[in-house]
Amino acid sequence: MKLGIMLPVSGPHASPANITTMAQAAERLGYDSLWTYERLLRPMAPLWPGPDGTLERAPEIYHTTYEPLQTLSHVAAITSRIALGTSILSALLHTPVVLARRLATLDQFSGGRVIAGFGQGSIPQEFATANVPWKRRGAGMDDMVAAVHAVWGPDPVEYEGRFYSIEASEINPKPFRGPIPIVIGAFTDAGIDRAARIADGITPVAMSLDAVTAQAARFRAGAERLDRDPTALTVTAQSNTPMTAAPVRGDRPFLGGAPRQIAEDLEMLRGRGIDAVTFAFPSTEEIDVQIEMLDELRTLVPAR
Repeated sequence: MKLGIMLPVSGPHASPANITTMAQAAERLGYDSLWTYERLLRPMAPLWPGPDGTLERAPEIYHTTYEPLQTLSHVAAITSRIALGTSILSALLHTPVVLARRLATLDQFSGGRVIAGFGQGSIPQEFATANVPWKRRGAGMDDMVAAVHAVWGPDPVEYEGRFYSIEASEINPKPFRGPIPIVIGAFTDAGIDRAARIADGITPVAMSLDAVTAQAARFRAGAERLDRDPTALTVTAQSNTPMTAAPVRGDRPFLGGAPRQIAEDLEMLRGRGIDAVTFAFPSTEEIDVQIEMLDELRTLVPAR
């Protein structure tokens, strides 16, 4: 089971120093991947339903979010082996040529370690700020992925899609060793089916063992129906529940709790079509304690 962690790019521990410390520790401890995500802004307006159904502002964790690709460029320079992923970039807020070139440049500097995680985006104000129609979500992702793949292909690049067009041009640099894997943050049936058609993997949030198992199965079955090799695709489950120093008593969220409890959950994932798990835990523990917990988990779940 491959394991990855979300860097502290947001929340109470977000800082260049902590990002550096965590990145180097994760590589030293034998983790397989490091991840960032994108948040352009935190609107003042209420957005999402709270526990009682009343709309609330986006969580405080979004107060500061470090830019994902520039952060990974720094991390690429201070690591040598570990994969560098985005979970996720709101791809539709970008133009395909600019996004493809930024990812290819990062891939060149990192020696081919990039995983491009794309998502639809979930905040209308971000679309308005980027001057992109909210209604582009959905079909726009198909066009974005196709255009990015065209940029990564041989010159001259030429593309004509529904939303994007590229006049015949030389566009470089290309990725380090061929197209960068594109994984999609898919949660709905429609999103998973789209990913099965156009992506190299999915990064669903692991709400429960049964839910993430069903998502993985739907993704691979959908790819197989389209004559794609399901074994060549990846499912990277993301845990958004906290990792804690002390064991959690009573009801415990899946992939949450102390390292030994999480190791037990990871064992249950084996043989269920899950290739990797990323921990994006909003832990309140200090960075040194987080690293101790990650060390314990990696010891309990050694790389194979």
